[in-house]
Amino acid sequence: MAYKRGDKWVGFYRDAAGKQHTNGNFHRKRDADLWEQEQKSAIRNDTWVDPGRSKMTVGQWSETWMAGRVHLKPKTLSSYRSLLATRVLPTWNTVPLTKIGHSDVVAWVAAMRAELSASRTRQAYHLLSSMLDDAVKDNRLARNPATGVGLPRLPRSDRRYLTHQQLADLADGCGPHRLMVLVAGYTGLRWGELTGLRARRVQPLRGRIDVVEAVTEVDGEMVFGTPKTHQHRSVVVPRFLREDLGRQLTGKAPTDLVFASRAGTPLRVQNFRRDWFDRAADDAGLSGLTPHELRHTAASLAIASGASVKGVQSMLGHASAQMTLDRYGHLFPDELDAVADRLDAARADQVLTEPRTDAPVARIRRAD
Repeated sequence: MAYKRGDKWVGFYRDAAGKQHTNGNFHRKRDADLWEQEQKSAIRNDTWVDPGRSKMTVGQWSETWMAGRVHLKPKTLSSYRSLLATRVLPTWNTVPLTKIGHSDVVAWVAAMRAELSASRTRQAYHLLSSMLDDAVKDNRLARNPATGVGLPRLPRSDRRYLTHQQLADLADGCGPHRLMVLVAGYTGLRWGELTGLRARRVQPLRGRIDVVEAVTEVDGEMVFGTPKTHQHRSVVVPRFLREDLGRQLTGKAPTDLVFASRAGTPLRVQNFRRDWFDRAADDAGLSGLTPHELRHTAASLAIASGASVKGVQSMLGHASAQMTLDRYGHLFPDELDAVADRLDAARADQVLTEPRTDAPVARIRRAD
């Protein structure tokens, strides 16, 4: 129960850990009692927020939050820092976490959308929302005020899947990088995996490439690390490329890059596009093509050759088969038609061929 101190009433309660909290700013006892009841109810419903922890501003919380992102890749961290500096903190830096309103976030997203792409707007929103989600987990907020904010839709872009001939023409136009383009188009390696590939990871006779490392450009520097999903995988190289791949390794030390610049350093995608790829794409009638679309091409060619969902997932290094289906499911033949055809064939193999006039459906031979 509340008690009086001077001309004010003091409400108090104990949290789940037994720590006492007080508020002595009430002019009426009923207000102090109501405050106590609300706090105790929040503790019972697991929605209570420690008032001593909820005073932190977004700027202060961002520092704590970023310090805990040690598991992220350097490029992701760099992107987060850029979004914080240019989009999140200019608006929210000095705002206490508990003062963020849902309508404020709606207005912030709308303002960004007026000057940014849908993709960049969504990235900034998701960063703020992730920070607030963790503030809830850290008992600094009762709920995330950014939840449920409408976001601009990403524009749909039609993916291009090259034919074998188109891929060959494109590779021929890339001069000294011909083999690299073909490997990308038939194995699905990401750009960073391709340009970070070392000689010791290639077994041309077995036709295998072990993907254990990737290189990424971060703030102008080339940084080596694990592949995107942090998982190692092995991909198969088609037989017609193995001899060329073996020649590519001639004279290379185990740690040398398989596909490198003239100086032996990792290729930068901007330089490769400027010097070779974009011109080759134009000449092949594929203007606007990007190197990443070679990964899509590898998926489509594999599927057309009869690869399973799990096979394509393994080749591309997707985290799940569902991700593969989400991106390339439309390329797989209709499984229901295939099942029906197999059932027809299996039944035809066992059905007696002699005519029967007393039954509409032919009998199945009994196995001996």
